[in-house]
Amino acid sequence: QKMIDKTGGRFKLAPWDWRYYAEKLKKEKYGLNETEISQYFPLEEVRKGAFYVANKLYGLTFEQLDNLPLPHPEALAFEVKDADGKHIGIYYADYFPRAGKSSGAWMDAFRPQSKLLNSSPVITNVCNFTKPAGDMPALLTFDEACTLFHEFGHALHGLLSECTYPSVAGTSVARDFVELPSQVMENWAGDPEVLKIYTHHWQTGEPMPQELIDKIQNSSHFNQGFVVTEFMSAALLDMAYHTIQNSDPIDAEKFEKEVLDKIGLIPEITVRYRSPYFGHIFNGGYSAGYYAYTWAEVLDADAFSVFKQQGIYDQATAESFRKNILEKGGSEHPMILYKRFRGQEPTIDALLERSGLKSKSE
Repeated sequence: QKMIDKTGGRFKLAPWDWRYYAEKLKKEKYGLNETEISQYFPLEEVRKGAFYVANKLYGLTFEQLDNLPLPHPEALAFEVKDADGKHIGIYYADYFPRAGKSSGAWMDAFRPQSKLLNSSPVITNVCNFTKPAGDMPALLTFDEACTLFHEFGHALHGLLSECTYPSVAGTSVARDFVELPSQVMENWAGDPEVLKIYTHHWQTGEPMPQELIDKIQNSSHFNQGFVVTEFMSAALLDMAYHTIQNSDPIDAEKFEKEVLDKIGLIPEITVRYRSPYFGHIFNGGYSAGYYAYTWAEVLDADAFSVFKQQGIYDQATAESFRKNILEKGGSEHPMILYKRFRGQEPTIDALLERSGLKSKSE
């Protein structure tokens, strides 16, 4: 509101103003220039960075192949091998948009791992990053670099699976557990130590200067109160709809307002999805489960806190995460698997600290 007033605006901040002025405020406070930052995120270097982290954690190597059929000529294929040289599976990367291709980013399995069928996994990551132009390579924003690491985390879940039955292999797990392996990888994407390894200016080859790394780190807490609030309001609205005790018709607009007033949502922030277009919970498989995204954040922040304590490439921690999380798929209850890795149930403390909503001393 102070920024609106300062720039001559004669109106009160409303939900539809928030993101526009938040971006202006972010640039003013931290001097972040997305165009400048993207010069250090050529797609090829970001992919190599993800492979580097997988090698440091699990000993995996990725050898590009030119003798396999590709889903598209622009796609890439890699043989994935374990630290001892043993074949693990095949990994495809299909990064660019084209006519007829769905938008977004995802991981899928052309063939899931299965001991019963003696089949190794064939996994794909599909994204829609901006194509190279002229002499310039495909350059990613920092958020897009995190997306690549995120989807690669799903891919590792599929590749490192060690299950008997394909129906529970890889990412065939509970909805509120599937995002743990993907979201935890985003922590490495933004870690200062890792950024120094995989960020290089596409023209000079110089690594990202510490000044830019500091700006990325310093801005990581910006707007987190808004992010958490708008998301959790949607999760609570979802749960309210799916715990209605009778089948009588309701006035959706009135019901929504009652729920949001009850939880104390302020007028300047609105729920992430209004009821008429909240497709996740009415036609997207997340009915009474939209909270899963935030619960997965609790898990990934709690899990990565172990790596931060022991070292981000600590081999004992990585081996435990691989054996107890990545290899098990949906073969056992996720909380049992997580406790085997962590030694205890997760707490929200690491997530609150990472978001800047709680200090380490609290």
